[in-house]
Amino acid sequence: MVSLVLSQTLEICKDVAGIAGNIFAFGLFLSPIPTFRRVIRNQSTEQFSGLPYYSNIYGLLNYLICAWYGTPLISPDNLLVTTVNSVGAVFQLAYIVLFVMSIEKEKKFRMLGWILTVFGLFSIIVIGSLLILDLQIRRIIIGSLSCASLISMFASPLFIINLVIRTRSVEFMPFYLSLSTFLMSASFFLYGTFSFDPFIYVPNGIGMVLGVVQLLLFAYYRNSSRGDFTEGFIVSY
Repeated sequence: MVSLVLSQTLEICKDVAGIAGNIFAFGLFLSPIPTFRRVIRNQSTEQFSGLPYYSNIYGLLNYLICAWYGTPLISPDNLLVTTVNSVGAVFQLAYIVLFVMSIEKEKKFRMLGWILTVFGLFSIIVIGSLLILDLQIRRIIIGSLSCASLISMFASPLFIINLVIRTRSVEFMPFYLSLSTFLMSASFFLYGTFSFDPFIYVPNGIGMVLGVVQLLLFAYYRNSSRGDFTEGFIVSY
């Protein structure tokens, strides 16, 4: 009886954490909107570097892999992982398409080639995983791939953290973006902990720590910032 109550409590806590993570994730998904409103209005990418957009292309692949991991074909009872990453993939693809529409013709083909490469790689991952008949091995392989992919995405906030320390300014690290990073990562860290899933709580635990670091840096350097926050640096998680 006690074990049943404990199991039900953990399941409720897991669902609450997953729903919270989905909600907080919107803070990350919506953060590039001001940049793209400006790009659309001016019909130009202006001074915005191409590097963040290539990061978004890699982010698209990351979201697709993580969404695939959350499906019942790979891991049971992880649909909240699929929902948040599916929405993230849609947002990433929309931002990439808007960027492609605003760049020179010769660069369009290069970016479109990268997009096709992402979907090609994802198709290979999906088909290859379905050929693995042992469900446990399938989950371990895709889980390890999604975990490694998500951890590698934390290179983006590490660049920002280094930039803040070097410039002693938080103009490239908006507060609400850092807060959303922390809240989303903390929520999915709890989600993975309650479901005893290391493929979820390990990468999100790292993201949670990096979120705390960003918030501490913001508190320390906020009075030294030069001017307004830039809208041009897009970070993918």
